[in-house]
Amino acid sequence: MWLLAVLIGLNLWTFAEFAADKRAAARRERRIPERRLLLLAAVGGSVGAVAAQRLLRHETAKQPFAAILGGIVAAHALGLAALALYRFM
Repeated sequence: MWLLAVLIGLNLWTFAEFAADKRAAARRERRIPERRLLLLAAVGGSVGAVAAQRLLRHETAKQPFAAILGGIVAAHALGLAALALYRFM
């Protein structure tokens, strides 16, 4: 249960970082580095990153950011599928 709480918190944090970056972009202020946004997604915040990307329409067409985020999401999905398969075998 603690892992679920950590993942929920991480995804909320990731969503908030994407929202802050979107706000900074609109105001022409200093942006959050893409590397930081991708790192948050990679360590477990991919759901929050994709939700922010879709809901806020942020970083959707920018390459290679969108492709890297897609790869992170795919890796997480494969990892979850492998874990589920292993658990039920």
